[in-house]
Amino acid sequence: MTPSVKRVVSALVAAVLLSITAPAAHATPAADAAHALSRPALTDGFGLTQVTSAAGSAPTNTDTNFVITVKSAEVRGEQNIRIILPEDYATHPGKRYPVLYFLHGSPDDPSMPFYGNAALTGASGMITVVPDGGNRGWYANWLNQNTAAGAANWENFHINQVIPFIDANLRTIATKQARAIAGISMGGFGAFHYAQRHPELFSQVGSLSGDLELGANQMAMRLVVVASLTNATGALCASTSGTVGCDGDAYAPGVDSDALFGTPYPVFNADWRWNEADPVANAAKLRGMGIHIYIGNGDGGNHDVREWWLESGSVHMKAALDSLNIPVHYENYGNGADWGEYCKGGGHEAGCWYQDLLDLMPRLQSSLTPAA
Repeated sequence: MTPSVKRVVSALVAAVLLSITAPAAHATPAADAAHALSRPALTDGFGLTQVTSAAGSAPTNTDTNFVITVKSAEVRGEQNIRIILPEDYATHPGKRYPVLYFLHGSPDDPSMPFYGNAALTGASGMITVVPDGGNRGWYANWLNQNTAAGAANWENFHINQVIPFIDANLRTIATKQARAIAGISMGGFGAFHYAQRHPELFSQVGSLSGDLELGANQMAMRLVVVASLTNATGALCASTSGTVGCDGDAYAPGVDSDALFGTPYPVFNADWRWNEADPVANAAKLRGMGIHIYIGNGDGGNHDVREWWLESGSVHMKAALDSLNIPVHYENYGNGADWGEYCKGGGHEAGCWYQDLLDLMPRLQSSLTPAA
């Protein structure tokens, strides 16, 4: 790889991986206890064990918008899960609700303030669940479970544990027609990946600035994923994100580039697992679902190169769906000038995602089985 190519790849890596949301403030367990009286009691099960954590004790937690922390043998460490309940959940004990699973970006965490924002909490007719996906879990079961990162069966964690845990503990309507999945950036990939692999579970799928193409013809995005695995971002992260510093190094410890889907390099089809996981290549598997795609272009990269590079994956997904005569609600808002007051420059940033959610959430509510 020439020095000029290395500089381009490094810039792409630093730009796409990082988002601008900030971690939530923490408080003492006493603050959590004051709220816990009215929250529904959640029982351990399906391989999940609840533990006490700072995120679960944050003062921003309320009876209808709170974070729990769990441990699972499927993934290493403690994982946060944000749960947002409709305002009438406690006052209508016989009522059941559809559920949105909203997947965060990299290297975010469900306890960050953005994932409890007003666009999500205002969806009074739905339960919203934001499960932990790790800093670079990529919403998949890693091929190599014996890396320095430890167990990384993220698909098993979400599909086999989190979803049944939520259905068992909350008054959900536990059917495909009452379940949606959507996500931001890495979570946009995760939403489409899960919808394509588990079409029996979801009737609606959405991507907000998602990484929707990992095929060999989109090596730039594939190399971004590889960089998160190998921790190749290094000191670049501080210069590209206003909130994610390098002291803790979000992508450490680095692991081998083959850890997720095997070798990423397209030689003699050795990268077949990457191609198999490519959302664009699997567009036909979304037939029959409600599909929602939101993307900008960062003003052609002048405002934000991250969104500019991600745009091509959404464009190619739209083209693939059109070729299959599969309907899709597609919003490419370019520089964001006509998208609303919160999206300035059409960048890879919270303001644009909030604007996306203002459009997406009512669409999901009107399409899912209504609360009753």
